[in-house]
Amino acid sequence: MVTLMDGGMGRELARRGVSTRTGLWSAQALIDAPAVVVDTHKDFIAAGARIITTNSYSCVPSYLGKAGQADRYLELAALSGRLARRAVDESGAEVRIAGGLPPLSESYRADMVLDDEQARPIYASLAEALEPHVDLFLCETMSSIRESRNAAMEAKAASKGKPVFVSWTLKEEPGAGLRSGETVADAFNSVSDLDLAGYLFNCTHPDAIAAAIGVITGLTDKPTGGYPNRFDVPDGFTLDNEVSVQERKDFGTEHFVQAAQRCINTGASLFGGCCGIGPEDIAALRSRVLSAR
Repeated sequence: MVTLMDGGMGRELARRGVSTRTGLWSAQALIDAPAVVVDTHKDFIAAGARIITTNSYSCVPSYLGKAGQADRYLELAALSGRLARRAVDESGAEVRIAGGLPPLSESYRADMVLDDEQARPIYASLAEALEPHVDLFLCETMSSIRESRNAAMEAKAASKGKPVFVSWTLKEEPGAGLRSGETVADAFNSVSDLDLAGYLFNCTHPDAIAAAIGVITGLTDKPTGGYPNRFDVPDGFTLDNEVSVQERKDFGTEHFVQAAQRCINTGASLFGGCCGIGPEDIAALRSRVLSAR
C-alpha cells in the first residue's frame, strides 16, 4: 500500500500569483493570501494526497528576521497548521496533516546548521505551536545527522505520542549520502534510539532517493519513502546569494511518475513531491498507482 503525499508549496504558491520572493518567502502567503494556501492544500488533496504538510517551511526566525519579523515565527507556524486543518475539513477526505519542521538556517547547507543549544529551543517551540493542529511531524530537508537529531528529539518531546518522521536531503549523485557527506546508514543509526515512525528523503534528485531507499529498507521495517524536487541544487546555494538552482528539463510529469514507481518498487510506501512538483504530478502518480492495484 502506497500513501501519496503532496507536492511543493512554495513554488506552487508563486505559480498562483502569490509573491514569495521576500524575506518571508512562503510565509508571506500566510499573511497576504491565506485562502490561496487553503486552496492549494485542497488541490493536492483532490489530486490524491493523503498526507499534506503545513506551509511552515519558512516559519523560522532566520527567514522571518530578514523582514524584521523574527518574533512572529510561532504565530505564523500555528497559522499554517490551522489553514492545513481547514483545508482537510473542507475537503471531507481522510487526510493526515504533517507538521513540517524545516532547517533553521539554510536548506542543503550542513555547514550552516545552528549549534545544538540554539536549535533545540526553536524546534521545541515550533513543534509545540504546530501540535494542536497536526496528526504527525515531519522533520524535513535535514542535511546532516546533527540537524535531524535536534529536530527529531524536540518533535518527539512535544508530539504527545503523535508519529514523528525524518526526511533527509541527499547529494545529487546516487549513493553519495546526505548533503553533509554522512552516510544514510550512519544517519539512520544516529536516530534509531528515538523510535521514529518512518524515514524519507526529499528535495534532491530522484535517483539519489531511490538509492537511499534501497539502503534504508535493509535497515528497518518502518515506512520509508521520498519526495524529489524538480531542480538541481548546486554547492553553495542560499536563498540570497548569486548561486541559483536550475530546473531539470528532463523531469516532466511522466518522468516524475516513473521515478516514483522505481522508488516504490524498491520499497517506498510513502511518496510525493518537493519543490516544483504540483497537483497535476500527484494526480498522475495517483492514476498510475491505482491502476497498478
